[in-house]
Amino acid sequence: MNDLIAGLHQAQAGVDQQQARLESLRSGARSEDIALYQQKYTDASSALIIAMHNSSLQVENAILRYADTLFTNGTAANPTIAVTTQSWNEKRFIEMSRVIAGEKLNAWKSAIINISASSDYKAMNDVRAVGRETITFVSDFLNRLGIITGNLSTSGSGLSQTVIDTYRLTINTASQTANSGASAEQTAYAVWTSAHDTLISQESGSKPEDINAQIAVLESAKAGVESALAKIGNSRIVAPISGTITQFDAKVGQQASPGTPLVSIIGNGGFEIEAGVSETDVGKLTIGNKVTMTLDAFPNETFAGSVFYIAPAQTNIQGVISYQIKISFATPDPRIKSGLTANIDIRTKQKDSALILPQYAILQNDIGTFVETLLGNVTTTTPVTLGIQDQNGDVEILSGVTEGEQVINIGLKTQ
Repeated sequence: MNDLIAGLHQAQAGVDQQQARLESLRSGARSEDIALYQQKYTDASSALIIAMHNSSLQVENAILRYADTLFTNGTAANPTIAVTTQSWNEKRFIEMSRVIAGEKLNAWKSAIINISASSDYKAMNDVRAVGRETITFVSDFLNRLGIITGNLSTSGSGLSQTVIDTYRLTINTASQTANSGASAEQTAYAVWTSAHDTLISQESGSKPEDINAQIAVLESAKAGVESALAKIGNSRIVAPISGTITQFDAKVGQQASPGTPLVSIIGNGGFEIEAGVSETDVGKLTIGNKVTMTLDAFPNETFAGSVFYIAPAQTNIQGVISYQIKISFATPDPRIKSGLTANIDIRTKQKDSALILPQYAILQNDIGTFVETLLGNVTTTTPVTLGIQDQNGDVEILSGVTEGEQVINIGLKTQ
């Protein structure tokens, strides 16, 4: 039981948590929370500007300190590559690329200078786009220099192998330097965009689909509470009625078998009588029929009651079909005990001032139902229409004879 109660408390805590989450989504972020997200975005903007500045310095270092060792007057308007290339066109292309790399680097550095942490989202992205274009171009430029130095040979260039190896190492170092700056800038940019998106989300409030999703989570948590309550309820034996226990066969820790009674109880609401009615008579009964009863335990006493239940389905006992009915006592009697035998008479219909004849005065053949009357000394056969009949053998006459007429065969027995 303790485990079940602990499970209920855990489920209720889950509901409280999900309810708080839903209320938070519906109310939106607090002003102090928005201020906090705004500060995080400002800090991320400052970090991105620093990262772009450092990245531009590393790209600049990769060009001036390392790549320009392969050029004479590399920063001039007409730089000249100092090593042998595969063709004149390649020579002109790499020299022009050196000029463009310098121009892009200078444009990027100028753009960085003109922004601050308070710059808008578009301005920051524009500067960042200039930087990415510069980094991509310089990376391609350095890769091309790597191909040129990779093709150098002592016989074709007139350089010693030591010098050639130095050039190759220098260009490789230039690429690593540029890539290092680009990687740091990329990380700072990811943090900045995340801070921006979070701020916008908090300022605009929760999306309807997020609220609906949270409602579904809350309903699931509530279902967990209902499940825990059901488990606790199923762990208890609860009597369906108030009364007195007459027999208790269950023991703590005992394994109960399905269908085996563990507890017997007598209700406080009074006794009732159960009886079986044949299928030929059940159609005559209705709820509320008055009942007269006698109990073998109390001879010469009569008890009144009424029918309050008629079973909708049959009971089959060794092939005999009957329908269970239940009868309540009109007045409680403290002398009545469980298990007593009762004899019952059910009044299904009642008529006052009815014209009746004994059953044995009624004649019936293939022609119909009739009685014999005596008119003078002449016997006349008169058709009659019958009504209800009681258990004493009296039959109601609806038509055919009237009160005062003499009906023969009454009390006569067939010889």
